Amino acid sequence: MTNKDIIQQIKDHPAGKVKLAVTDIDGILRGKVIHKDKFLTVANSSFGFCDVVFGWDAADKAYDNAQFTGWHTGYPDTEACIDLSTFRKIPWENDLPFFLADFVNQQGHISPVCPRNLLKKIKKEAVEAGYTPLFSQEFEWFNFQETPQELNDKAFRHLKSMTPGMFGYSILRSSMKHAFFNDLFDLMERYGVPLEGLHTETGPGVYEAAILYADILEAADRAVLFKTGTKEIAYRHGLMASFMAKWSMELPGCSGHVHQSLWDDKGEKNLFYDESHENHMSSLMQSYVAGQLHCLPHILPMYAPTINSYKRLVEGAWAPTTLTWGMDNRTTALRVLTGGQKSARLETRVCGSDVNPYLAMAACLASGLYGVKHQLRLEQPQTVGNGYEELRYGTLPRNLHEATQAMKQSSIANEIFGASFVDHFVRTREWEWRQFAQTVTDWELKRYFEII
Repeated sequence: MTNKDIIQQIKDHPAGKVKLAVTDIDGILRGKVIHKDKFLTVANSSFGFCDVVFGWDAADKAYDNAQFTGWHTGYPDTEACIDLSTFRKIPWENDLPFFLADFVNQQGHISPVCPRNLLKKIKKEAVEAGYTPLFSQEFEWFNFQETPQELNDKAFRHLKSMTPGMFGYSILRSSMKHAFFNDLFDLMERYGVPLEGLHTETGPGVYEAAILYADILEAADRAVLFKTGTKEIAYRHGLMASFMAKWSMELPGCSGHVHQSLWDDKGEKNLFYDESHENHMSSLMQSYVAGQLHCLPHILPMYAPTINSYKRLVEGAWAPTTLTWGMDNRTTALRVLTGGQKSARLETRVCGSDVNPYLAMAACLASGLYGVKHQLRLEQPQTVGNGYEELRYGTLPRNLHEATQAMKQSSIANEIFGASFVDHFVRTREWEWRQFAQTVTDWELKRYFEII
């Protein structure tokens, strides 16, 4: 569909409005509904959007350490351009037209802190090197029989799960809320976010969805829209969907694994696959894996961006803790799958479901390309068996503060992402750590209030 066709569809659409959204640093969609006539005047130019979306955190609390914007700049509007190629209709809102936008003006000047811009920049580097990056993301998340008001009223205690018990891959449990289950699959298809598979995971009320692979930018768009779309569909069924990395100490966390492969410039040949090589890993794939292993400690906040992310990255909880790779090994940070030419890919298992998909995919591709560019050799042997016990090659940083300081001091992070983005992103993660550090938690009250 051409841009002209899209514009005509909006003109002909019975709705007198259009929904627009941008993605902030935490991967949260921020947007507005505008009149159709307003849309038609800015569709091929740009419009103003308050840059506070990069000046506050997930709770709308203004950063006091940001340089990009803040009270010192007056939070002005910045120019954003609608990406007409992202056109969708929201099926659960009477097919309301929807578009994503980027912080970039007609002259091509981009905002260096915009996550979608960062991914476009890294994708451009891959394309210029002759590669077509195909990606997808899969998510686990918990569903609750709650409303936002009810949760706030009871201070997020005594949550009621959608279904009981630990019952992964359950045909029985998925039938309990079959209307919700089927709506997720069917409405996402109509929304342009096709699912490859959907099933229950182990844990009360847990689902897992694998999104069909695509060009990396489209894959990230799908992942962002899937998370928000799932929450909106859940609301319609009297449910709440949470993509928090780990909401309960007693239960497994929620992953957001990223699957990836590099194809030739025509998108016809998977360059990760080599029939003649041991394990069918091409030399390109080996360098790509080596690059991710090398860069991972330098850029972990891109995969684990919140305080809560690190509660998931613990031993024996289906999430990695060591700098390891393995063939079809779910205990390692990187899982290599080379069963066939079309399906050969790398799964980066560090990512939790709380990631910003644009940043997670940008980190995967940029660090993999780093290995290719520097011709890194995959000298570290694959881990066979329990990756949690393989400590020889290092472990992941243990919390957001430790991971953020490593990224702040890393020349590699600046090289692959650019200093402007790294400076802003690191500042936001330092802010996040400070908010946690000054908060008195339930754990502290229970442990110290009476005894100490």
